[in-house]
Amino acid sequence: MPTLLEDEALQFVRDLIRIETVNTGVAATIGDGETRAARWVQERLAEVGIASELVESRPGRGSLIARVPGSDPDAGALLVHAHLDVVPVEEKDWTHPPFGADVEDGYLYGRGAVDMKNYAGTILAVARHFAREGIVPRRDLVFAFLADEESGGVWGAGWLVENRPDLFAGVTEALSEVGGFSVPLADEPGDDRRAYLVATSEKGVAWSTLRARGHAAHGSRPTDDNAVVRLAQAVAAVGAHRFPVVRTPALQRFLDVFGAARGLAFTDESLADDLESLGFVSSLVGATTRNTATPTVLDAGDKTNIIPAEAAARLDIRILPGQDDALREGLRELVGDDIDIREGRWWSATEAPVDAPIIGVLQDAISVDDPDGVVVPYLLPASTDNKHFAKLGIHGYGFVPLRVPRDFDVFAQFHAADERIPVDALHFSARVTERILRTA
Repeated sequence: MPTLLEDEALQFVRDLIRIETVNTGVAATIGDGETRAARWVQERLAEVGIASELVESRPGRGSLIARVPGSDPDAGALLVHAHLDVVPVEEKDWTHPPFGADVEDGYLYGRGAVDMKNYAGTILAVARHFAREGIVPRRDLVFAFLADEESGGVWGAGWLVENRPDLFAGVTEALSEVGGFSVPLADEPGDDRRAYLVATSEKGVAWSTLRARGHAAHGSRPTDDNAVVRLAQAVAAVGAHRFPVVRTPALQRFLDVFGAARGLAFTDESLADDLESLGFVSSLVGATTRNTATPTVLDAGDKTNIIPAEAAARLDIRILPGQDDALREGLRELVGDDIDIREGRWWSATEAPVDAPIIGVLQDAISVDDPDGVVVPYLLPASTDNKHFAKLGIHGYGFVPLRVPRDFDVFAQFHAADERIPVDALHFSARVTERILRTA
């Protein structure tokens, strides 16, 4: 039978899914869902005597912070954070109501089931468990339930770091998404050993605009000074380019562990093929081997018979740790001096030690339930709110523990229709997270 901790974790996740907190990225359409969810969490904490502070960066954009004192005043505090907002849904693509939190055939369905109301509900349940049982963790724990992560965290973690850094006083490390889920470590039949990935680094994210200028003219009189053609050549060059492989510490540790388990060399020559042999894991790790710049939006003239004087393209850029300048230089070489590059948002990559003591804590907590499970560092090809907390010197780790079936791709659930999570994985998450937060 599930324990009270496990029961509450599941129930809280379901309750949070039913509070619609869709973040469209457009302020006028977002509403007050995040504040309602934060206030609901605040009420659950208050029931067991845990005080918290609800902070709104703007009306309806609420985040909640609570601090639970630890037994070792000399230990740095641990931040445990989850975002309360979710991405929009196309209901016609779902077979279950996206905000219904239905449970069917052992799976919980709903927007946020994996990204990331599962962790919000779990850490809420753990905090209440500590209060009920009189458990004092080793370190101060700062629980943060945050707004706006799905639009970059500007009005959530980013705003708090800039305006309320006092809430994170003494924090040295953080736990949050994206990691902790199990993937097959070995590929031999009958060998069910699992790796639990921990994101010790995250790629940086940047948006830049390429802009070409030329001579405006009538479409019937072609000119060599055509901004659309010049831009198209630059976009084609960026789209076709592959930046060189960079073996970051997180990537190398992943390759070492999986190479030993599967007999793969992961040499520079075999890297692509060896990664491909890992199945669905390859799409996650393959994107961490190099910087990327992807053209996503084109903007030029609006009349077919007019050659416009200007054309622009927006790029989504993902940057490896320490590669900001190298990427800028490489991009300039690709597009040439005739193209103006204007930087927009630019968040550098985060990088935490791959051999920090907290990795051992994660391993010990996993081993109780899965003695053969191995915690393996990797580099997340996306970014989370850890990029904001890094400005305060906080080392962020992505680890939401989930033991899932061998063929269940957790990462593929992010932003997907019929987003779902196994119920027994949620129970596992509650048990392991409790051990982590008690002993870290």
